[in-house]
Amino acid sequence: MKKIDRVKKRFVEEGLEVALNGKESDRIYTKKVDGDAEAHLIALSCSQPPEGFARWSLRLLADKAVELGYFEDISHETVRRTLKKRNQTLAKERMGNSSGTKQ
Repeated sequence: MKKIDRVKKRFVEEGLEVALNGKESDRIYTKKVDGDAEAHLIALSCSQPPEGFARWSLRLLADKAVELGYFEDISHETVRRTLKKRNQTLAKERMGNSSGTKQ
């Protein structure tokens, strides 16, 4: 019942559109990873991991990228999203050409 009350209140105060779809966020997000930084991050992820590690973790990549000066600070989640976006792009390219040869 509380949800219905909240929706009714939002309808009365802000109108039908906001009551049905919610408000758009006023928050402005700045993009941390530009094309150059993304290239550095991808190259780093393809390099040898630090001694004592079998592979790169997201946290290791984030820490090393800051250490190398690619970013002032960056979270492992931003690293994950950046690498995931790259992997999705590669997968789409492969699906478009299933033979594996360039056209």
